[in-house]
Amino acid sequence: MHAPKEETFDLVGYTNTDPKGVVRAVDVYEVHPWGLYLARPTPGRAQFHYLQSWLLPSLGLRATIFHFNPGHERDQDFYLDVGEYTPGAQRWHSRDHYLDLVLRTGSGVDLTDTDELVSAVRVGMLSQEDAELAITHAFAAVDGLARNDYDLNRWLSGLGMPVTWPAIGGGATAEPPGAR
Repeated sequence: MHAPKEETFDLVGYTNTDPKGVVRAVDVYEVHPWGLYLARPTPGRAQFHYLQSWLLPSLGLRATIFHFNPGHERDQDFYLDVGEYTPGAQRWHSRDHYLDLVLRTGSGVDLTDTDELVSAVRVGMLSQEDAELAITHAFAAVDGLARNDYDLNRWLSGLGMPVTWPAIGGGATAEPPGAR
């Protein structure tokens, strides 16, 4: 069992410090009233070479598109981490609450890692209150996505949180393959 993963997003230094303390350069940060967009390479990762994320504090979610390397593709368009996302003028902070949602646009969403959430509460790594909030956020997301044909962009736009997924280096579109 691992402690909740925590990250720091330094808007001034354009870095992202991951849960293991590794500092990575960030290509893009954009602060919006509803959240923080970031895009960065993922050096040293065999599975994917780039990621784009939206941290959405009011929803307790981080929505990510992973740009997979050949042979490591997964049947997902978005990966949503449930957690606590704290904005700041110069730094944002995240604390993962174990639950994750794997979204396939237009098709469905899977809730994962409930076993980790239960174990974390049992051993005292996550409070009962944080676990209840995580469950509330996860089920609100599943409900919102289901009501919008599992279209993350449509759901968020309807909440007044229009998100975009700009093309990354080389012109590859980051727009989810919802029409696949």
